[in-house]
Amino acid sequence: MAALGVAILVPAGLALLRRPPAVAVAMPLFPPKSERIRLPGDEARRLTRADGSVQPVKTLLRLDSPMRYGSFVWNDRGVPAGELWLRIDLSKQILSVFRAGEEIGTSVILYGQDDKPTPTGDFPVLWMGRNHRSSLYDAEMPYTLRLTGDGVAIHGSDVREGLATHGCIGVPLDFAARLFAVVRRGTVVTIVQ
Repeated sequence: MAALGVAILVPAGLALLRRPPAVAVAMPLFPPKSERIRLPGDEARRLTRADGSVQPVKTLLRLDSPMRYGSFVWNDRGVPAGELWLRIDLSKQILSVFRAGEEIGTSVILYGQDDKPTPTGDFPVLWMGRNHRSSLYDAEMPYTLRLTGDGVAIHGSDVREGLATHGCIGVPLDFAARLFAVVRRGTVVTIVQ
């Protein structure tokens, strides 16, 4: 009845009921979405490396929309220092970067064409070159992370639908630069089909 402005009698006299004062800061109806999907201990994913060992995953990056050619997400805020591990899933065309079991980066990739397939297995980063140029293909390969003795590497590329490589893993240039900044020689890269 107070909303209608109706007066009611109270022992002290005639009074008009009022609304309580507005709260200065509105509380959200729902908590904001976290940037990460936290996997509780019993639900933690365990990704298998090519050598059969298991890599536990504590968090995944939250993606608000599907990944497209040329897109990537990088977010290492709040992630502790720890072992870095890269996993490339050729069937999904995705490279994921994990630190201390938490995903800090993910990108759509290019991979080897049918007659020059990308090898699968566990590969330590053998060599790194910021401004490498392939002598075999006379092609720029910025932020190269060489994985094999015969030249298969992760490097910056123009990641567009319909393109492929000669066995390398191509990632967007900005993603390649971020990757190059955190990877060290010996970092393990797992490539699965």
